[in-house]
Amino acid sequence: MSTLIRHSSTGIPLSFIVKNDLATWQAQQPIFLQNWLNSCDFAKQGLVLVVNPQSGALSQVYCLVNSVDDFWLAGELASKLPAGIYQVQECEQQLEQIALGFILGGYEFSEYKAKGAVKAQLAIADEALFARITRQANAINLVRDLVNTPAVDMMPQHLSQVMADLAHTYNGQFNEWIGDELLEQNYPTIHMVGRASENKPRLLDLHWGAADAPLITLVGKGVCFDSGGLDLKPSSGMRNMKKDMGGAAHVIGLAQLIMAANLPIRLRVLVPAVENAVSRNAFRPGDVIKTRKGIMVEIDNTDAEGRLVLCDALTEAQNDNPELIIDFATLTGACRIALGTELPGFFSTERDVANGIIDAGIAVSDPVWQLPLFEQYKSLLKSDVADMANCASTPFGGAITAALYLKEFVEPTTPWVHFDVMAWNIRSLPGRPVGGEALGIRAVFNYLQSRFK
Repeated sequence: MSTLIRHSSTGIPLSFIVKNDLATWQAQQPIFLQNWLNSCDFAKQGLVLVVNPQSGALSQVYCLVNSVDDFWLAGELASKLPAGIYQVQECEQQLEQIALGFILGGYEFSEYKAKGAVKAQLAIADEALFARITRQANAINLVRDLVNTPAVDMMPQHLSQVMADLAHTYNGQFNEWIGDELLEQNYPTIHMVGRASENKPRLLDLHWGAADAPLITLVGKGVCFDSGGLDLKPSSGMRNMKKDMGGAAHVIGLAQLIMAANLPIRLRVLVPAVENAVSRNAFRPGDVIKTRKGIMVEIDNTDAEGRLVLCDALTEAQNDNPELIIDFATLTGACRIALGTELPGFFSTERDVANGIIDAGIAVSDPVWQLPLFEQYKSLLKSDVADMANCASTPFGGAITAALYLKEFVEPTTPWVHFDVMAWNIRSLPGRPVGGEALGIRAVFNYLQSRFK
């Protein structure tokens, strides 16, 4: 949380020593410090706390790192250091990334348990830098909080409240269509997927920014829990399906970052929010639905529901001719098979946009990887009774065929980016605890910030 930093110019000195420079650096230190470092086995332990011999107070911290350019070099310090305020020494050029890694590593989802002890804090003297770090940390940890929240407390109505609160905070406008209003306003696939739940399906719509600014539309998959529908998931596959609204969490977090930074764009955020439940009125394999765009889709599998709610939202996103549509979704296991859980894949209809996002991600240590919209696979979505099926006839290339399905609902003249993300850390890494995670939003924000100045 951003409370792990404070706007201050003083703190316990925190220094990072590069491993390759350790011998030379240590030889230049006072004998007392050399002996203390050796007694603490600094070369092996990697972290040493130095105490003032007169007062007994902590006076200096040394951390051994491979490189000061490692984004996550401070990712474990917030939980390892004693409570107190620390100030990074010398690494001024890397201070923003050090501080952000420090905060993200100190994140803990504690909504349902007793609050932990006060953690270490990092002092940031520069007010503008403090604000910039805080905005990024708050956005990323918002994504984490939304994904980590149990489904019982993160259903469509809860996502609605989050977006309404954001609109209020940043002077935006918020609208929504609920339940049968979706049929009246011609969002049939969103209604179909969510109608079996007692938590009514919704399309959430946030607008922000000046009317004459370039329009960027974000779309996020908001399946608040995915049982698989009548094609029921096994219990192991259902266990973490509270995270299936991770795409919605990503665009909400990204929207907060954009609005807090006051980027000179006009922003629209669309979130189709549903629960894919099982009931007497659940949609069935073999059903055919007419989408908002008019394309007739045969339901091959009710567990391929994310692309169904997204296709109506993407069609709606075209209405006001945005300069760019970006969607985020926890869409396919196939993307995780291809790239693993920690590298988000994305597709794009515009080479320049794709290259710009990749470069922007590299610049802020938020890597993303482009996958191909291989048109030859489009025939795998063929249906014998409708214009197309909602999933392919083979599991091979599943991330690509899912993206090709969505592409049918995006106008060829509209630049489009589709992110297929895990939204979850399956292992603990420095700065990245197990649980909900934001992947790619810093890359996209950096790209938008560079493009629209």
